[in-house]
Amino acid sequence: MTPPDTSMKTPAGEMPAADLGFARGLGDDVLLLKRELRRFIEAEVETRSRWIEENDTIPDDLMAMARDLGLFGLTIPEAYGGIGLDLAGKCAMEEELGRSNYGFSTVIANHTGISTKGIVDLGNDEQKQRYLPRMATGEWVGCFALTESQAGSDPAAMRTNAVKQGDRWILNGEKIYITNATIANVFTVMAVTDRSKGAKGISAFIVERDFPGLSVGPNERKMGMHGCGTAPVIMQDCEVPAANLLGPEGMGYVQALKTLTAGRVTVAARCCGIMDRLIERTVDYLKTREQGGSKLAAYQGLQWMLADMALSRDASRLLVQRAIDTIRSGARGTVEASMAKLHATEAAGRVADAAIQLHGGIGYMRDFGIETMARDVRITRIYEGTSEIQRSLIARELLKD
Repeated sequence: MTPPDTSMKTPAGEMPAADLGFARGLGDDVLLLKRELRRFIEAEVETRSRWIEENDTIPDDLMAMARDLGLFGLTIPEAYGGIGLDLAGKCAMEEELGRSNYGFSTVIANHTGISTKGIVDLGNDEQKQRYLPRMATGEWVGCFALTESQAGSDPAAMRTNAVKQGDRWILNGEKIYITNATIANVFTVMAVTDRSKGAKGISAFIVERDFPGLSVGPNERKMGMHGCGTAPVIMQDCEVPAANLLGPEGMGYVQALKTLTAGRVTVAARCCGIMDRLIERTVDYLKTREQGGSKLAAYQGLQWMLADMALSRDASRLLVQRAIDTIRSGARGTVEASMAKLHATEAAGRVADAAIQLHGGIGYMRDFGIETMARDVRITRIYEGTSEIQRSLIARELLKD
């Protein structure tokens, strides 16, 4: 399916120094990529955003442009055809992606985050050579299949199992709410290989879409995040070559936790971008809309609401930067990532609600776009670990002996 002609493009100027965000201090190559990404978002993604929202799919030509720009290879090492950004560079791009259509940004963010990290970190040479070059170009899209109906916040309760039979593993089970599943070619699947070992009996597998026994259900209808397919993944006697065991047997849960830690930081970074956009639009509106003979910007009560929006964003940005610095230093950064994710996602919800309130009736209208961002940002408090799970992780660290 392709959208109607969208050849009219909005101009995109140079990025002000104040907009460097997480790219500050990362080098000219990252800054240039961030600027190019902003031009692409403003000229190509924003002009299609309403169409994506209404049709719940990404236009083919937009996906092709994203491939040409190298977006699918952001975090894949250069040796395999990618750009090779580390966590800090990834957060700089996530921040930029957050400024536009959330469905499109999720397709890219998921593929370059949790869907490729396992192969990059745990894959052997043969696995990396087979998958990463095609994933870097976007020829193959990845997804990460962990969640089940009984194993969302508690992955250790998963029921999907894998049994070794000769030179293959046989997988049985069903994953739900799997982002990118509708377009994915490569699935990183978590399955129990030794139930007696609990969480240490979970292993990771690379499963291709055309492996016998794997099927993908229909795209789920969602509150927000339109354009990014979310679907169940079913495995019925799914045959996976033994060579596609990802990392050592029993390391799947450990890898999932590591993957989710980094993913939480990048989700928080994208929320900073969302808040940037909401604040910019609100400032423009307050400066132009008149009420009672004065611009809305002149009213102190509204100024205070705007100040709180900026405070929420900037506090989130500082927590994200701390998490980035901690992980880059070699530490696990679990608590720092949880704090960043918890604060930024909750803050983004408050900022979106305040933006609607400050825009009044027009903020509630679908065509204006503010309410779309409010619906989109709601998911960030649920996926990659709910806000409640983040609080539990933080408290556990405070209470340990």
